Amino acid sequence: MEEKVLIVKFGEVAMRGNNRPIFISQLVKTMRNRLDKIGNFYIVKEQGRLIVEDRGGEMDYDSVIPNIVPIFGLVGVCPGIKMTDQSMENLKEAALRHMQTFFGKEKTTFKVAVKRADKRFPMTSQEAAADIGGYILEKMDNLTVDVHNPAVTLQVELRNDAYIFSKVIKTFGGLPAGSSGKGVALLSGGIDSPVAAWMMAKRGIAVECVYFHSPPYTSEWAKQKVEDLAERIACFTGEIKLHVVPFTEVQLYLLENVPHDKLTIFLKRAMMKAAEEIAKKNNGLALITGDSIGQVASQTLQGIHAINSICTMPVLRPLAGMDKQEIVDLAKKIGTFEISIRPYEDCCTIFVAKHPETRPKTSVIEAIEKNLTQLEDLISSAVSKKESIEK
Repeated sequence: MEEKVLIVKFGEVAMRGNNRPIFISQLVKTMRNRLDKIGNFYIVKEQGRLIVEDRGGEMDYDSVIPNIVPIFGLVGVCPGIKMTDQSMENLKEAALRHMQTFFGKEKTTFKVAVKRADKRFPMTSQEAAADIGGYILEKMDNLTVDVHNPAVTLQVELRNDAYIFSKVIKTFGGLPAGSSGKGVALLSGGIDSPVAAWMMAKRGIAVECVYFHSPPYTSEWAKQKVEDLAERIACFTGEIKLHVVPFTEVQLYLLENVPHDKLTIFLKRAMMKAAEEIAKKNNGLALITGDSIGQVASQTLQGIHAINSICTMPVLRPLAGMDKQEIVDLAKKIGTFEISIRPYEDCCTIFVAKHPETRPKTSVIEAIEKNLTQLEDLISSAVSKKESIEK
C-alpha cells in the first residue's frame, strides 16, 4: 500500500527532555485544530516526526501545506509517500516514481540518504542508499550522482512504515502556541506591535491583544485594520482574542490635565494599566509591547522607565534591540506590513505632542499622576466596556 502523506519535522521541541510529550501534544492539538477545518486528517506520532495522513482520500498538498507551514514549533514540512511494504524492490520502484514525478525532465544532481529507525532492516543505510540510487540512475538519464553537494537529496526513512520524500519546506520554528503561558500584547495599527506579538507567540506564549479605540478621533477603518492584524497573527497561533477598549474619555482627561510635552508618557502609562488589568482577569503573566530603544521619544530608556513603573507584571519588548528596517523586513515576511501601512491613524499618533519630552523623570510623572484623581476610575470604566473579538 502506498499513499501521499506529509512528514512534519519539529526542532526545539525534540530537546525538551521529560517535558517533550507535553510540547508534542500541544503541536498535535494545534495541527488538528487547523486541519479539521479543511478535511478528515489523522496525525501519527513517529520518533522525531509527525505524519499527516488524509483519511478522506488522496491528499491535496496545495490545500494542506499552507495550513501547516505557519504553525510554531515546526521546522520543516515534507510532501512524500508512505509505504507499508519495505521490501527493497518496492522501495526502489517507489523511489523511482517519486523522482520521475518531481524531476523527470530537468537535468540535476542527486543522492539518496537512508535512515533506518528500524534496525531489523537487512541492509545497512549505506548499502540501501547505494542500491536505490543505482536503480534510479539506471532508469533516469537526466540525473547524475553528487554525494557531496547534490541539488536533490532523496530521503528514505525506514520506521514502522517507510517514507520517501525529497523536498523540505522550511517553517518558522519556535515553540508550540500556548506552551509558555499567556501574555497580553498592546496592539496598535502600526508596524512594530504586531511583529512583537508574533515574536512572543513564536516563543510559545498564548497571545491576547488589546487595542485602544478612540472614536471619533480614530475611525472604524482604524479598528478594522487592527482586527485584520490580529487575524493575520492568528494564522500562526491558530486563534487569538482581541480586546477593543474605548479610550476616548481617558485620553481627553489626560489632554486637559497633564503637561502637553508629557502627554504621551501618561497616555502609555494609562494603556499599560488597562492592559495589565485585562491580563490579570484573563490569567496573563506578562505584557508585550513593540518598543524599540530610541526609535521614538517615549522609547528612550528614561521614557520606558517612566512608563514601566506603573506595571506590576513583566513587560516583554522583543524588538528592543532591532532597528526599523529589521522590523519592517520581518513584518513583510510574516504578512503584517501591508496591513500596517494602511492610512488610518491610531490614538497614540493623534494625541502625540509636537515636542514630547524625551527624558522624563519617573518621580515627576508619578507626582503629577497623584493629582489625577479621576484617572483610575476612568481606566477601570474603559476596561469594563471593552469588546472582545475572537479571531
